[in-house]
Amino acid sequence: MKTFSYKDSGVDVEKGDSFVQAIKSMVEATFRPEVMTKIGGFAGCVSLNLERYKKPILVSSTDGVGTKLKIAFLMDRHDTVGIDLVAMCVNDIVVSGARPLFLLDYFATSRLDQEKAIQVVSGIAKGCVEAECSLIGGETAEMPGFYGEGEYDLAGFAVGIVEDAQLIDGSSVTVGDRLIGIASSGLHSNGYSLVRKVILEHHRMDLGKRVEEIGEVLGEALLRPTRIYVKTVLNLVRDFKIGGIAHITGGGITGNLPRVIPSGCKAIVHKGTWEVPPIFPFLKEKGNIPEDEMFKTFNNGIGMILVVKSREAEEILERLHSMGEKASLIGEIGKAEKGQDPIEFA
Repeated sequence: MKTFSYKDSGVDVEKGDSFVQAIKSMVEATFRPEVMTKIGGFAGCVSLNLERYKKPILVSSTDGVGTKLKIAFLMDRHDTVGIDLVAMCVNDIVVSGARPLFLLDYFATSRLDQEKAIQVVSGIAKGCVEAECSLIGGETAEMPGFYGEGEYDLAGFAVGIVEDAQLIDGSSVTVGDRLIGIASSGLHSNGYSLVRKVILEHHRMDLGKRVEEIGEVLGEALLRPTRIYVKTVLNLVRDFKIGGIAHITGGGITGNLPRVIPSGCKAIVHKGTWEVPPIFPFLKEKGNIPEDEMFKTFNNGIGMILVVKSREAEEILERLHSMGEKASLIGEIGKAEKGQDPIEFA
């Protein structure tokens, strides 16, 4: 009778072990002093030095890269999506005023392609270094027959910490506060199902060709990684009282800004007060996408929105510009009458 092995079924354990050794140095380069374990253990251990905190709060977030991965597959470029993964997790943490501590990733594929996987992890490591967040572990799963040949999925989980008195949750937002928008790097990691519908299915455009309307190769614009705002936000919260911060992800400005607006208030966003990257009007025109749909789906050039006191708005803008951020005053907080939507575009 024929004998079978796990490798015969499509799972190569030895290749997986080799992959762990190949990424070890780049992963360990992300370690903060709190990390107590080495790569290869069953779990990652982080020491919480709580001496600097009176009442610490742990803040966690989990996310993935979504169907942006399909663009990476088509372009056969895998070194940027790991940055997206880190950004989507840590940006959700820092809106609370929390400092990201560590991240774990989950990489799943039908058959491990070590070269591609190393490119992915190199992006994760780069993102973690930028966010000053340790990559303390993860999971690499081979699942033959579950994913398409050459494809993979990517998800992550991150944890941060903040002092209770410094937690940002939107509860202090009041009428008269101002809205500051910090520029995105492009699409970030949202709306790609619509992007693919318009660009690939309807227009059948070549991702490798330069598009004059956007001034660059289409695939390069679509793969540009999500901005990581950790250092910027932590710099601001050190010196200013920020009432609320919204990470503009899936749901766009329409869906995310109201999450930090308390009852009785509404956000009034003034269109035309910030520079919109050309990829957005390009998609709008190619897909004949209504304006309200654009604001519900994409970030439209704004990756983060800060709700700040009017008296500090100009000083915060100056600080942002000194850090190299593109930022603009894009609106204010008004009074909401009963039954009114929490956001208004003017």
